[in-house]
Amino acid sequence: MAGEAQRRTTEWPLALSLLVGATGLVILTFYNWRNGVLTFAAAPGVAALLRATLSDRAAGLLHVRGRMFDTAFLFLAAIAIATLGLIVPN
Repeated sequence: MAGEAQRRTTEWPLALSLLVGATGLVILTFYNWRNGVLTFAAAPGVAALLRATLSDRAAGLLHVRGRMFDTAFLFLAAIAIATLGLIVPN
């Protein structure tokens, strides 16, 4: 029981990243697609910032490999998604 309560409190970084991504998908679907893609690209950017600043234990499921690998991978994913969203013509 105590392990489950601890797990729920340490998953807020992942939940925050998923919330930003879901917000981007809503914006993409119902409003401007480019703004939605850029908001969606912010999700791995937020995850990268959280992974870089939080300890391994506090990062929860954002902790996959080492801190540098996770941060670099998430940051590069954010840049790639944002770049593709910006270069695709209307």
